[in-house]
Amino acid sequence: MTELLDILANPAFWIATLRVATPLILGTLGVLLCERAGVLNLGIEGIMVAGAFTGWLTVYAGHGLWTGVLVAALTGAAFGLLHAWLTVGLALSQHVSGLGITLLATALSYYGYRVSFPKVNTPPTIEPFAPMEWLGIPILSAQTPLTLLALLLVPLLAWVLMRTPLGLAVRMVGENPQAAEGQGISVAATRTGAIVAGSAVMGVAGSFLTLSAFNAFFFNMINGRGWICVALVVFASWRPGKALLGALLFAFFDALQLRLQQAGDAWLPYQVYLMLPYLLSILALVLVARKAAYPQALMKPYRKGER
Repeated sequence: MTELLDILANPAFWIATLRVATPLILGTLGVLLCERAGVLNLGIEGIMVAGAFTGWLTVYAGHGLWTGVLVAALTGAAFGLLHAWLTVGLALSQHVSGLGITLLATALSYYGYRVSFPKVNTPPTIEPFAPMEWLGIPILSAQTPLTLLALLLVPLLAWVLMRTPLGLAVRMVGENPQAAEGQGISVAATRTGAIVAGSAVMGVAGSFLTLSAFNAFFFNMINGRGWICVALVVFASWRPGKALLGALLFAFFDALQLRLQQAGDAWLPYQVYLMLPYLLSILALVLVARKAAYPQALMKPYRKGER
């Protein structure tokens, strides 16, 4: 108990928690936007890989860090457009399309890395974003601008979804596309726009890992974060504020298990600590998801004029 209290009292622990949460916040917001419009996007895992690679490669080629973030967003948007064409335009299975996007984006990224660096054993490095020491707030000043961007996107997305005509249109096509069509809203255009925008945010989530958390791209660096984001959307009941809470909760458990491994007794297998954030997050998901009100048209293809 004393060790646990020491961990929680250390500011470095909370700094690490927010850092771990950043890509989860961005990825969860991206998935949430897609699903609010009625489309499941299981391509997030691959989109994050592609965003991480293209953003890093852009900076390695000599361009600025924010240019790398922009390229990562555009990469995510491109894969989102492909997913929208398959699921909205052709009304194909959202599950199959999303998994296909993940496989395609991951394979292209790894292939691009091998072609760009055929004889390199150690990943080349870049100069990543520097901490925002000018903020003067202990926990935030140790973070990079992408963390601040993630935190600002939460209230922005909540405001857009709940307070603007555009957000109302997105929610309508996710709940009742027939009614939306009756009000003159283009279901296809609205869903496509939401998927492209959400996928762009997913690309930025991937770029955080190579441009802020680390300074290089390496295989398997996403490590299932995309799938965690899909689960966190359910935990959040499709609300941006709760999505932030869910991402912070998982990051808290993840940062905690790393420190418990260092401070724990040798007889306790390290696999127990590795399981801890997933077990506790699953428990929280089960408790919350039973009362979650999901978008009624989620995963249901829509063809104009059909009833």
